[in-house]
Amino acid sequence: MSAETLALVLVVATALGFDFTNGFHDTGNAMAASIATGALKPRVAVAVSAVMNLLGAFLSVSVALTVTNAVVKTFDSHATSAQDSLTMSGDKLLAIVLAGLIGGIVWNMLTWLLGLPSSSSHALLGGLIGATIVSSGWEGVNWVGDGTKLDGVVGKILLPGVASPVVAVLVACLGTFAVFRIVAGVAVKQVNRGFRWGQVGTASLVSLAHGTNDAQKTMGVITLALIATGHWNSLTSIPLWVKVVCAVAIALGTYLGGWRIIRTLGKGLVDIEPRQGVAADASTAAVILASSHLGFALSTTHVASGSIVGAGLGKPGASVRWSTARRMVGAWLLTVPAAAIVGGTMWIVGHLFGLAVGSVVEVVVLLGVAGYLYLRSRRQDVGAHNVTDAWEIDQAAPNVPADLVRGGNR
Repeated sequence: MSAETLALVLVVATALGFDFTNGFHDTGNAMAASIATGALKPRVAVAVSAVMNLLGAFLSVSVALTVTNAVVKTFDSHATSAQDSLTMSGDKLLAIVLAGLIGGIVWNMLTWLLGLPSSSSHALLGGLIGATIVSSGWEGVNWVGDGTKLDGVVGKILLPGVASPVVAVLVACLGTFAVFRIVAGVAVKQVNRGFRWGQVGTASLVSLAHGTNDAQKTMGVITLALIATGHWNSLTSIPLWVKVVCAVAIALGTYLGGWRIIRTLGKGLVDIEPRQGVAADASTAAVILASSHLGFALSTTHVASGSIVGAGLGKPGASVRWSTARRMVGAWLLTVPAAAIVGGTMWIVGHLFGLAVGSVVEVVVLLGVAGYLYLRSRRQDVGAHNVTDAWEIDQAAPNVPADLVRGGNR
């Protein structure tokens, strides 16, 4: 097996590993509210989410093409044939993609351990940015496109990442307020029964929307690797087999259930009712679907978290646990630079050993780090059996291993 082929195989395997972590990291975006209110039992919820993610992955390729073209300056701006217009060697592009994926996976695993709903998308893109900067300098990153319109990392990723949670907060807040006004005077028990059924529909729609956005980021990364090795030559389409394996990987990860993050979103931000859950999920789905249509690689986690906060603000007399929200926002701010540091470091490690040996070394390092973080998570188990337990308001992170908690938030 040639060095290039070995590196390609490792890149594809690592990309699917990232897709898997993306699935369990983001299950809470769709199902946390419906699990918290009892609209769906935990195991049923993750199964429904897995199926809808699988279907959503086939509905669009706009986001996948954004990842392929908008992060690394890989192609000539007037390119029509990818292979003929690469601006760097295929080996270098493979190394960047592998290092970037490792940056994304490490951040996903760390924030999952801490129960923090951070952005898998921004982790992946941060890893790619870091590897690109180290290998090609700051000018190697496609920050603003060709200058004729707002594009590239800023226009397609960072600005939507900032704007989307704000829009989600506003939409969910107004929706929740309207719902409470409309059903005022109706018996609470009757209202909750009806809205729990509504949550099943809106949560399923969020999962479908998640598939249209997040699964495609991995599709774009694998397509980059295929272009680098001459196995694909189109800037406007994605191979069918790539769509299939990415859809299956994210669905399997979703079914595993990211219980630690589901718990934070469902219990740590707001004591949510079915009426709020419907408003939050509907807001999340609307923002994600609109962004997927426009090709924005936004964070579904930011949108879902913003919607839940908005649902809390929209209910008269409700409160938001701002200590949890502050921890989440802190993680959001760290995501891109932290993943970029890991991605850049992994590129250096791989570069020291050459493409073949370096790729193997990087994957071994990744497996070691991921295994360590998983073992740490076993010190305090969070699963379907306790994901809806009452939130301990006097503890900073009740779903985090006790030895990782520093102080308390009262």
